[in-house]
Amino acid sequence: MQVRIMRLLLCLFCAMTFMGAAAQDETEYRMEVGAAAGGSFGLNDANSSFFGQPNVAGGALLRFILNPRSAVKVNLNYNLTKGDTKNLKDFQPAVIGTAGAERLKYNFSGGIADLNVLYELHFLPYGYKEGYLKHKRLVPYVQFGIGASFSTVDNDFTPNIPIGFGLKYKLAERINLGFDWQMHFTISDKLDGLEAPQGIKSTGFKNKDHYHTAFITLTYSFAPKCATCNKDDW
Repeated sequence: MQVRIMRLLLCLFCAMTFMGAAAQDETEYRMEVGAAAGGSFGLNDANSSFFGQPNVAGGALLRFILNPRSAVKVNLNYNLTKGDTKNLKDFQPAVIGTAGAERLKYNFSGGIADLNVLYELHFLPYGYKEGYLKHKRLVPYVQFGIGASFSTVDNDFTPNIPIGFGLKYKLAERINLGFDWQMHFTISDKLDGLEAPQGIKSTGFKNKDHYHTAFITLTYSFAPKCATCNKDDW
């Protein structure tokens, strides 16, 4: 009888060990690093169309994984920028701040470098294997944060508030493909080198230069969570 009990306990122990190993089969990673490429669109005194005058943009990103439902992302981007007032529907006087019948003729080109820190909130738990936590390989998310922008057009530096959304897809356990859209609200009216052409100045975000970016991202997961430590139930 004692031998049978010992065998039963041994079988139960082996089964529990196997189930525990299966439940933790997917390695959890704390960080991601990668690159982004896409386009940028300015909303300024030389362009009022949301998708007008598109430009090339790219950058690098570092993501700190908090849990399957959230992360903190740091990205460094460089966005080409250009514009021309000849395409504007709104009238702007040739001499800034004065009345007249002649339209303003102005064009510019340059770049905007920005550094941003954003919090990402996933709608679903993100992971390669579903497991008991019901991870999903395709996950949408929203994001918001704080950043800083520098324009080479007029050597102008300004804080920016980035907000947006995106999609993540796990191609493999360590490889992540994504789409990332961010709107950058700034408090500067000189990113395009043209400040208050109609002579109307304002405070805050009103009548200032803003821009948005759309990126395809590719990242690599690294820094695995300790496999021999007690894991928390994300």
